[in-house]
Amino acid sequence: MNRTPSQTVGPYYAIGLCRREEHVLDPDGIELAGKLLDGRGEPIEDGMVEAWDATGRRWGRSGTSPDGSFLFRVPRNCDVLEAFVFSRGLLRHQRTRIYLRDVEDDVLAGLSPEQQATLQAVPVDDGLRFDIRLQGERQTVFFAH
Repeated sequence: MNRTPSQTVGPYYAIGLCRREEHVLDPDGIELAGKLLDGRGEPIEDGMVEAWDATGRRWGRSGTSPDGSFLFRVPRNCDVLEAFVFSRGLLRHQRTRIYLRDVEDDVLAGLSPEQQATLQAVPVDDGLRFDIRLQGERQTVFFAH
């Protein structure tokens, strides 16, 4: 049997992003904002980030803006989100975690302090900030599928 190789994804995410506000996991939650950045620190304007709250069984999706920014409204009582990153140049989406508060778990315990920092959202004003760097200095830790 012949298999077809993976193809590069996008940039056509807007087709599925204009139906409803998919970035809201919890309407009463807090804002989680960030930027999707390439290896040079340049914004990726046509990417997509999906977030999954396994505890509350909530899912959200946010396309990136021309400045690479994405936005979610996440539950206040959530500790960690699973995140999936889709972008041009990726043959497969990337999987990471977003820690919304300080917690101790086996995943973080297996990482260096520098790697742990790439998974931790930072409190800002009335919300949280989390940037995703696909490569380079301070690259976000990604996990196998």
